[in-house]
Amino acid sequence: MKRIVILFLMLSPMWLWAQDDPTLTVSAKKQVMVGERFQVVFEANGEGKGFSAPSFDGFTVLGGPFTSTSSSFSMVNGSMSHTVKCTYTYALQAYQEGTFRIGSASINIKGNKVSSEPFEIKVLPDDGSHASNSGSSSGGIQSNQGGQQQNTNDPQVSGKDLFLRVIPSKKNVYVGEQVVLTYKLYTKVPVSSVSLSKMPSYAGFWTKDVSDNSGALKQSSEYVNGIEYTTAEIQKIILVPQRSGKLALDPMTMECIAQIRTESNNRRSMDPFEAFFNDPFFNRNIVNVKKELSSQTLTLDVKNLPESGKPASFAGAVGNYNFKSDIDKTQLRTNEAVTITLTVSGTGNVELLQMPTPVFPPDFEVYDPKITTNVNDNANGLSGTKKAEYLVIPRRAGTFTIPAVEFSYFNPSSESYQTFSSEPYQIEVEKGEGGEDGGGIYASNQEDIKYLGSDIRHIMTGNARLKPTNTTFFGSAAYFVVLAILLLLFIILLFALKKREQMSKDTAANRNRKADKVARGRLKNAYQHLKAKDQEKFYVEMSQALWGYIADKMGIERSKLSMDTVSENMKDKNVPDELTQQFVDTLNSCEFARFAPGSAEEKMDDLYQRGIDVISKAEKVL
Repeated sequence: MKRIVILFLMLSPMWLWAQDDPTLTVSAKKQVMVGERFQVVFEANGEGKGFSAPSFDGFTVLGGPFTSTSSSFSMVNGSMSHTVKCTYTYALQAYQEGTFRIGSASINIKGNKVSSEPFEIKVLPDDGSHASNSGSSSGGIQSNQGGQQQNTNDPQVSGKDLFLRVIPSKKNVYVGEQVVLTYKLYTKVPVSSVSLSKMPSYAGFWTKDVSDNSGALKQSSEYVNGIEYTTAEIQKIILVPQRSGKLALDPMTMECIAQIRTESNNRRSMDPFEAFFNDPFFNRNIVNVKKELSSQTLTLDVKNLPESGKPASFAGAVGNYNFKSDIDKTQLRTNEAVTITLTVSGTGNVELLQMPTPVFPPDFEVYDPKITTNVNDNANGLSGTKKAEYLVIPRRAGTFTIPAVEFSYFNPSSESYQTFSSEPYQIEVEKGEGGEDGGGIYASNQEDIKYLGSDIRHIMTGNARLKPTNTTFFGSAAYFVVLAILLLLFIILLFALKKREQMSKDTAANRNRKADKVARGRLKNAYQHLKAKDQEKFYVEMSQALWGYIADKMGIERSKLSMDTVSENMKDKNVPDELTQQFVDTLNSCEFARFAPGSAEEKMDDLYQRGIDVISKAEKVL
């Protein structure tokens, strides 16, 4: 009996398991780069329930929690201890600079609620040096428990796998010189959808979108730092700076869905068939990872045009142009029309060209010129032709000279001014059959000119009205009545002319008054394109109707138009926030409609109805 008692006392410590107080610890990097992927691991020293994770504000959660459990046994001096550890791993990615505080996580271990300590992570600007893996486990997280293994893959997309870039054709330009901006998406992983979140504002620039609006993004291959990427051109914009200085362009922001292939997380068992079908080769999944991308901030150095060597005929044309002048005839009769055509062609912002004006003799009647513009916009920039046709009619016979016309422009390639000069024209005018001063009516087009003069006109026709002699109108009551009426009409006319003159000088008021009328004219044109299912022209008219209305109504310069200025000005005018947001949303929908999935006709019809509604509401408020 004594031996049995002694043996029991010797073996009893083997069943006494040492138990530590329950704790929950956290481990993570204290400092990461923008775009870097990393792991945050919470570890509990016991089997727990009800794990609650903190909020990871400032970071993108790529996956988690990935759970693993491990057990270990040890015997020290005859005492056996059992240790259980549970880990909860999150895969994060930093997307903006700053210092971010991660709160406490909590878990229940054997009835006791324990919490981890909060900690901070500092995110530094991306210097391109961090690797594309995350933490120590790039393929997944593995743990052992009782001979079983759990393999959990972490779907991640780094800044080197998928990014957005803006590529300017040049960074140092002159005022008026065009710059082509190309926004391109670079990816090494499949992308299922792309949507623009925020368009840059181009304050200080004249802009024109020359993107391919066919609906499909053109793809190609390109090497960056020795790595091959699949690229897609998102948007192409032509900018023409209107002022000098270092002009910063906001980044473009977009969202896309990256498709990442991952292996399933199945625990191994002793069944050989289960192990075979759980092999990664047979068990692959696609995980959609939402990724927000932003292009880099771009600054253009815009220089003023040089004052040295600037010709007197220079009117702001910048580019590379040719100039010619034509006249249809140099011998004609009085009251006949002659047409002089000036043509400028070449590369540059043809739409904003100011055409030169010929100097005509005072005996010529000159009509407003007919301006024709033909613009070609492509990936290389703007080019085209602008033509001005002057219709003039000589009223006196004789020999007249129209002086030479000069056209000057600044060539950025040679950084010099260049001038073209036409030949002077000598015109011989003979006396016409109707005389030099015959009455005539002339239309603006040469083929519509008609002469209506006649030699003899009857003084009086019909029954003559006779009155008694020796009666005078002067000094009578009727005379003073008529005089008073004429004086009143003169005062009214003078007041109306003064009022009209004041209104004509107030450009902003005129634009404000006509804003609704001009916008509805644009909407009417957009409706015609809607019926014709012409997407490109429809979106152009809708965009010009919305932007033009708010610019005219608020008195905003076209070069300063942006979503922010629209919101600020509408707020200053006490426009309700709901209407302001509705107007901004409609503008965004117009800009991004071609990228959105769905029926093009339904999108156009919905956008047209929204445009009419938001302009009508804004007109009532403003």
